[in-house]
Amino acid sequence: MALEVKLEVFEGPLDLLLHLIDKNKVDIYDIPISLITQQYLEYLDTMRKADMDIMSEFLVMASTLLDIKCKMLLPKEVNEEGEEVDPRSELVQQLLEYKIYKYMSYELKDMQQDAAHSLFKPATMPEELKNVKPPVDYEVLLNGTTLAALSRIFHETMKRQEDKIDPIRSKFGKIEKEEISLEDRTEEIRKYAESRTSFSFRELLTDSKDKLAIIVTFLSVLELIRHGNLNAEQDGDEIIITVRKAA
Repeated sequence: MALEVKLEVFEGPLDLLLHLIDKNKVDIYDIPISLITQQYLEYLDTMRKADMDIMSEFLVMASTLLDIKCKMLLPKEVNEEGEEVDPRSELVQQLLEYKIYKYMSYELKDMQQDAAHSLFKPATMPEELKNVKPPVDYEVLLNGTTLAALSRIFHETMKRQEDKIDPIRSKFGKIEKEEISLEDRTEEIRKYAESRTSFSFRELLTDSKDKLAIIVTFLSVLELIRHGNLNAEQDGDEIIITVRKAA
């Protein structure tokens, strides 16, 4: 009874050569042509029933291997620079390029498999909300005032608060006090603005004792601007707040 052998499937002659190189654990830059050619031809002998179009590609590579083997038996050629020419160099270059493309295909296949697990949900926002516009244009209200200017004033104020810290008393225990709410601070600034036509943002921070109070003051001013009670514009390093009187 004949021994039945299951052949590995290779994508082409270069794929088979890479397999033989890995199997024999040889350096791709120093291919033992005699050994690889012998094993390559043995594999071709088992492909008698293969498709002739595919078989022709393997036969062309077989002839290339035999040609290289013959050249290696002859005296080595020398190029114009006086260096010996290795007849295997062109084949090595083809194998290296094929190996790069092969592993790139593995990466693309993995990416395709990962993408198959990704699901995308179409937008479900109601049509009524898509056309809704913000009720206030902050760029118009702030009138050229930039966030950079507001940030600079905020940090300068915080720095002044830090400079006022007593190196001795700051180490004492803290007495907790009730936190001021945004609504209360907003109402305080509203009353403060009733008797004025304009004032600087810095004036509101004079009595602020801690970081939380400064932040609440900052948010309260923005809230009043949003409701149209105040306007703000930049004058050098100062933010000037103008009171909008009811018509």
